[in-house]
This record gives sequence, C-alpha cells and structure tokens, in this order.
Amino acid sequence: MGIAAVVLTLNEEENIEACLASLEWADRRVVFDSFSTDRTVELARQAGAEVIQHPFQNYAQQRNAALDRADAAWIFFVDADERATPELAEEIRAVTTGDRPEVAWWVPRHNYIFGRLTLGAGWYPDYQLRLVRRGHAHWERPVHEVAVVDGPEGHLKHPLIHYNYADLADFIARQEKYTDYDAGILLEQGVRPSFYTPYSQAVRHFWWRFIALRGIRDGLHGLRLSLLMAYYEAVKYRRLRTIVNDK
Repeated sequence: MGIAAVVLTLNEEENIEACLASLEWADRRVVFDSFSTDRTVELARQAGAEVIQHPFQNYAQQRNAALDRADAAWIFFVDADERATPELAEEIRAVTTGDRPEVAWWVPRHNYIFGRLTLGAGWYPDYQLRLVRRGHAHWERPVHEVAVVDGPEGHLKHPLIHYNYADLADFIARQEKYTDYDAGILLEQGVRPSFYTPYSQAVRHFWWRFIALRGIRDGLHGLRLSLLMAYYEAVKYRRLRTIVNDK
C-alpha cells in the first residue's frame, strides 16, 4: 500500500502544481480539497493526482477525514505551500520500510518568511508531525491542531521547504484569524486576563522570540518578526479579555 502524500487544499491554484511536482516519488498523491472555487482541482488532476473533496469543518477534522479516505500504509501530510526535497523523500522511504518501531515521524521545516529563510525566533526546526502509519494517529483541536499518536515517534533530519507568509499583508490576515481561534482556546482553558496581561504577555513573548529563540540571529528581519509576534500576542489577550468582559 506504500506512501500516500496528502495535500489539504482550498483555492491553492498558485501552489498546487509545484507542490505535487515535489511529491512525484510518493506511491499515491491525493489532493484532499475543501471544494475550491479556483482551478486547484483541475490542475491537480492534470498533474496526475487523485482528488477527494470533503467539506471543511476544522483543521483537525480535515486531517482525520483524509486519514480515513487515503488508502495507504503511511500518510505523509503536506501543505500546498510546502515542497518536499529529494533528500527528504529518500529519508521517508528509508524509515517506512523494514521493521522500525516508529509509527509517526516529526518533520523539520525551513520557513521562508517574506521571501527569506528564517532560522531564528522559533521558525526552525519547527517540527511538524506529518508522517504517520495509518491507524496509529488522529488530530484534535480545531486550529493549530494537535496529533495524538498510539506508538513510538521519531524525528527526521531533512526539512520540508515552507513558503510561509509571502508579505506583511499575508502575515496580518492570517494572524487576525489565528488570534481569534487562540483566544477561544484560552477561554475554554479557563484563562482570565487582567488589564495588564496583554502588555506583560507582549513583553514576555518578544523576549522569548528575540532572545531565547534567537530571533537576533536573523538581524533586522528577526527583530521585525519578533515585534510582530509580540504585538499579536497582545491582541490575542485583548480579545480574550473582551470576550470575558462581555459574558
């Protein structure tokens, strides 16, 4: 049954061809699409990929549905804005053959942010659990989904290439969405911020990104990203405070 490379998509016509081209080594290429309205499905079929369409509820549910529908021994999840290198492909082939005990593998990523490879501020190695033996994992939590694995896990050495945040407008649009989700998660966890919490969290987060996670190694680029992430940490807690006060 081999390896199925699964790409979750919604309106990814700009990325899907290059993504699928980087996955030609897989035994199957499956585009698991949330009813795109652009040419994603057409281009995927032209590239020789199997297309399965499934309504989107949340990120965890979409991955779980893909696990159920993609018929292969191993599932390798790839986002449309990611590319698998030949070195990563060779490593995946090696760890999915034989009698190794691992049933899931974490994959590092090289994140290109605003067009620049970013190695500090928490963006490397940026391990993501993407390679799983079918029947041994599922995902929970609607956004920033968390994998639950039944069995030993391992870490691969060769990274996925991730073309993350094309420009500042892309960054802002996604962070606005993420902060809403994350504020909801904090609410469910019982977190109740004070008036000063957004500001203290912003300072803490900047220090964590720029110093502890070595954003400083990326110079002004790392400083900019650390400041942006600190700002949106404050936004998250302000939104949480608003939700709590409105109840």
